[in-house]
Amino acid sequence: MKLEDLKDKKILIIGYGVEGKATENFLKKIVPNATIGIADKTLEESYLKKQSQFDLAIKSPGIHSSLVTIPYTTATNIFFENVKGTTIGVTGSKGKSTTSSLIFAILQKAGKKVHLVGNITHKLDDIGKPMLTGLLSSNTPEDIWVCELSSFMLADIEYSPHISVFTSFFPEHMDYHKKIENYWEAKARIISQAKPTDFFVYNPEFEQLIYLARESKAKNIPFISDLPFSKDNVPLIGEHNIANTKAAVTVTQILKIPDRIISLAVKDFKALPHRLENVGTYNSITFYDDAISTTPESAIQAIKAIENIGTIFLGGQDRGFDFKNLARVIVDEDIQNMVLFPETGEKIFAEIQKISKTQFNVLNTTDMKEAVEFAFINTPKGTACILSTASPSFSVWKNFEEKGNLFKKWVRELGK
Repeated sequence: MKLEDLKDKKILIIGYGVEGKATENFLKKIVPNATIGIADKTLEESYLKKQSQFDLAIKSPGIHSSLVTIPYTTATNIFFENVKGTTIGVTGSKGKSTTSSLIFAILQKAGKKVHLVGNITHKLDDIGKPMLTGLLSSNTPEDIWVCELSSFMLADIEYSPHISVFTSFFPEHMDYHKKIENYWEAKARIISQAKPTDFFVYNPEFEQLIYLARESKAKNIPFISDLPFSKDNVPLIGEHNIANTKAAVTVTQILKIPDRIISLAVKDFKALPHRLENVGTYNSITFYDDAISTTPESAIQAIKAIENIGTIFLGGQDRGFDFKNLARVIVDEDIQNMVLFPETGEKIFAEIQKISKTQFNVLNTTDMKEAVEFAFINTPKGTACILSTASPSFSVWKNFEEKGNLFKKWVRELGK
């Protein structure tokens, strides 16, 4: 939607979180004559009933479109309709934030006028900006916009970035999308409006993405098979992060950034919080915060990335995941000590018991301090303790950041 189409309209912002507040600020500065209303369940229980009083809604990503009863758009669509520079959109079940941040770091090292915007803002307050906040700061043809795009943002997107990046695909956010088919359709929309002059950069390890590339009108480019520098230059743990690095290198090579600059930027890159973050070694135990791990697939990646795990923290909100493969990996890696959080901790452990007669050392708890105390007492010296719960955090914590920060707090306090 063009900005002039918003003038003198009665606009209702539905959802008043980080993006909703950024949208309000944007509208007040760009279309000051518009009438702006706010609808959010934290402000009033019947927040959806006022829609009929407005001409148009701007829906925040977490609000399902089925709840909107008047014509609507989104901040994402407003951004893509009005942005003048080059756009790079990054999506995927996991790896979005790291890949987006790597692309941003490389382009910044190359001296480009680059911005990091989108879904990453919701997760890391000190990194990135909401898309419309970014657009207020600059909007020239020289700008390059690295946009992390969630399935919520893509579900009703009407535009495609100049370069679309798809890192991985497996079930996520089933509470919102209900079916895997709906989740896939939302993610696949990233290239729904792609033109032959656009690019689709994808991970060839996923068959669905190979299929999507065949259907795309864009120039299809799989992640490079080999990095133009040693893997030792990558300061991130795990093969999945090698894939994220390959994605970022592929994109920046399209933009003709020299390999020398790319290599320097990758070498200097700092891992994002809660993503296999090394908290430190205390009492000869190395602790890793992988609170972002909210699926069995991501927990498997973490286990494979860390050698000699003595204790793992598992469990969270039950979204119907299949934990059989995770159970097999835990047994194969001979992880003896487990902290189990509700609701899925016991469910994961039940799958483990089906395939192993080992007497595991298990703690069921909802208390992170108690969990970390257990880890200090039971984790063998010289091994690792990893928080990688394979489930969303909401059964105990408000989000994965709170879970990870509590883990780090008690590790550091109890390790003194």
